[in-house]
Amino acid sequence: MRHRKRTINKLGRTTAQREALLAHLVCNLILVGRIKTTLPKAKAARRIADKMVTLGKKNTLASRRTAIARLRRKDVVSALFDQVAPAFEDRAGGYTRIMRLGQRVSDSSEMALLEWVNHTPRAPKVKKTEAKSEKGAASKGGKGSAAE
Repeated sequence: MRHRKRTINKLGRTTAQREALLAHLVCNLILVGRIKTTLPKAKAARRIADKMVTLGKKNTLASRRTAIARLRRKDVVSALFDQVAPAFEDRAGGYTRIMRLGQRVSDSSEMALLEWVNHTPRAPKVKKTEAKSEKGAASKGGKGSAAE
């Protein structure tokens, strides 16, 4: 009987490739806070990310070793246990959210944004070329007005 057995979306990859892909997606989610990917990959990565936060909340040596075995990067696991998991100490589950973004232009794949529930987006960075052009215009205007 297959009671409570979840079917695995294979994502068109072998087991090793799929595990590496999902580990990489979850590592990027831990480091950056949000990732843009296809909807099936986001749904598969969400399951692993929630399990990793649960391991991080336990904060035992065994849970740390399990997370290292799954994610394959010690620096990411330390960030998970030190920064991400303590932020969800009061929450009982549902640490991630998936927001659908529509279809990708090139191949019409359904795109999604996977992020932490408590993620606060940072202010957009000003490009250096725009900052230089604004600075240059201000300095030129100042010289021109001083010369007149």
